[in-house]
Amino acid sequence: MIKGLHHNAYRCRDSEETRQFYEGFLGLPLAGALRIGESKTGRKTDVLHTFYRLDDGSYLAFFEAPDRPFEFKTQHDFDLHIALEVDEAALKTFQARAKAEGREVRGVSDHHFIHSIYFRDPNGYVIELTAKQSGHDEAMDPARNDARKILDEWQADMH
Repeated sequence: MIKGLHHNAYRCRDSEETRQFYEGFLGLPLAGALRIGESKTGRKTDVLHTFYRLDDGSYLAFFEAPDRPFEFKTQHDFDLHIALEVDEAALKTFQARAKAEGREVRGVSDHHFIHSIYFRDPNGYVIELTAKQSGHDEAMDPARNDARKILDEWQADMH
């Protein structure tokens, strides 16, 4: 049985630049780093795998793999984004801090069950900071939100 999320891993351009953002700006401590010199299949490589700890004990992880081609691009929210939970006060603090540092920041967006702000990390990934609002748990309860019905209707319309 799945207990929870241990980590999500993404590629990064530069591990130090990534650390400055995730640890320096977001406050997620660098919890681990592995330098990988050989893959499990015996291929020689030189890769750095880093882990940043969230308060719930899960991690965001990154691979800097200079010898592996990867197309870094500015992601669209619908293609890929990383949503991290904060409280409402932290949402406002991060928004003000991002503006003060000259970072592009969008929001606050009211999604009714969450409020969100958005900005980009150094790798082009959209980072969403989100604060739960009253009604969040009901909105995410499949017994009350018709999630399966909505998915089935989508499938019928699109396929």
